[in-house]
Amino acid sequence: MGAPVLSCVKKGVPEIFMDCHMMVEDPIKWVPAVAEAGGKLYTFHLEAVSDPLPVIKHIHAHGMRAGLAISPQTPSSAITQTAWDAADMILVMTVHPGKGGQKFMPECLDKVKELREKYGWDKDVEVDGGIGPGNICQCAKAGSNVIVAGTSVFTASNPSDVIGQLRKAVDDVIAERKK
Repeated sequence: MGAPVLSCVKKGVPEIFMDCHMMVEDPIKWVPAVAEAGGKLYTFHLEAVSDPLPVIKHIHAHGMRAGLAISPQTPSSAITQTAWDAADMILVMTVHPGKGGQKFMPECLDKVKELREKYGWDKDVEVDGGIGPGNICQCAKAGSNVIVAGTSVFTASNPSDVIGQLRKAVDDVIAERKK
């Protein structure tokens, strides 16, 4: 999928918030097209750039929020204070990027915990990969407040029920944390 598909979605659902996870080699190249197509959050992989700051600035200059993703093999320490401050969201991949239906890697949640301990709760931290009702509580307790769930929703006999379970688990952990 790319900007042409985003444009079609935006025409059909004008109020949609399009969260675009760009698994590309040269993420700065695609920013203008995604913005023009209606993207609202542009997330790119730290592994694809030598310095994330120019990409983040370019994304912001095009009116979008900037997300910074790290793959399972990348340590949380790769997210510097400067990158944390500049990005609007951090995405911790809990599978290897590129293919749906993979098994959740619980060891990746240590990175979520480390990021929260080091930088706090002033930013969204998302997890993506193998997330479903069976592990959502682990993700939320680690500090994830944004969840991507594909296979667990799309293969469910009642997708609305699964979405409700995921939302409730995250909301419950957030409410408990605020007490």
